[in-house]
Amino acid sequence: MTTTVVVDYGWGNLQSVVQATRHAAPEGMQVLRSGLPEDVKRADRLIVPGQGAFRDTSASLYETPLGESILEKMRAGTPYFGICMGLQILFESSEESPGSRGFGWFKGSVQKLVGSASIKIPHMGWNSLSLKNGGHPLVQAAGGEGGYVYFVHSYHAVPDDSGIVRATVQHGDNVITAAVSRDNVTATQFHPEKSQAAGIALLRHFLTT
Repeated sequence: MTTTVVVDYGWGNLQSVVQATRHAAPEGMQVLRSGLPEDVKRADRLIVPGQGAFRDTSASLYETPLGESILEKMRAGTPYFGICMGLQILFESSEESPGSRGFGWFKGSVQKLVGSASIKIPHMGWNSLSLKNGGHPLVQAAGGEGGYVYFVHSYHAVPDDSGIVRATVQHGDNVITAAVSRDNVTATQFHPEKSQAAGIALLRHFLTT
């Protein structure tokens, strides 16, 4: 039996992610919600979701036993899928929480979206994807070019290497990093668990390939 661990580091309501992942999982796959490093180390796949502040995510994962177990698996080539804060923590820092550290897996920072009289922040609701750098199979599974997915956030990642960006969306003057990927590590700023059929298709592709 293969095991996918949905990492629970104490912040955000993860049950909707767990339920969506179990719905998408193939027969014979165990989907385990856990914050134990030993469970992470045994996982065949990792999903790192999360909502809330970068500061809290950093406090739970940067140079902690749980965070180090995640990094160990990433370095070993274990498939990693991050959602929202699970994407942002891959970067070095965030304007939201000066002094808090991310994993630094990708070079770059997390920056605040710019609002206006007509553009509300947080960016909340459905938006359509524009593929970049050839896209990615997970993004294709979620509808590909023009596919609609669900966002809830006020910050987004700005990578030093634009080549890792697999999709963006437009929100006013903001070109938002919607998905990033390199090798075994993929993450989305949007929420598959809130994106209905598109999100289930994305999760199913991650769990079965």
